Amino acid sequence: MHGTSLIKHSVRIAGHATSVSLESAFWEALCEIAARRRLSVNALLSQIDAQRSGNLSSSIRLFVLESCRRGELRDEASPGSAPTP
Repeated sequence: MHGTSLIKHSVRIAGHATSVSLESAFWEALCEIAARRRLSVNALLSQIDAQRSGNLSSSIRLFVLESCRRGELRDEASPGSAPTP
């Protein structure tokens, strides 16, 4: 299965160096969301960090899941790719 092992990523959140452990599929999706929003990954992680109430890695996974549910990662050229309200 693609992206099932955890990989530790060094990041900087709100000026502080830290690391997050994520499966490659979640990291790739996070990077794509940041690119589509025209943000750096660190800037997007700072936003996620500011709103989280628990573990950062879990908050990132939930953020990616919610973004997928909103259709944020769909190919814009695909039929039926419009995000649902």
